[in-house]
Amino acid sequence: MDMSLLDMAFDNGMAILYSFLVLLALGAIFAFLLCLFSVVFKVKEDKRVGEVKKLLPGIDCGACGNAGCQEMAEKLVSGEVKDPALCRPGKKEKNFDPILLYLKEHPEPVYEEEE
Repeated sequence: MDMSLLDMAFDNGMAILYSFLVLLALGAIFAFLLCLFSVVFKVKEDKRVGEVKKLLPGIDCGACGNAGCQEMAEKLVSGEVKDPALCRPGKKEKNFDPILLYLKEHPEPVYEEEE
């Protein structure tokens, strides 16, 4: 069983090639699954949350009792919080009145169009 250096190099090269092909196939399979799951389990977000968040001061201070402006906007849109004046840094004319007007004009959830 005397193997020449050329035979051993060929065996090692084939092992590396097989390893590369297996990893390539696994990567392709997982990439496909990731794309499939991102479509199947897509979360629809209400666009009103983003609009209300833009109308808040954006300080993310937590003075309202929420983790930040995003959570406050989500609760305002869902109706969990009725009074935007819980936001201490906000101003009535600049923040609260526009939020209440926006929610009055857009009472139903607004989702992105399906592509």
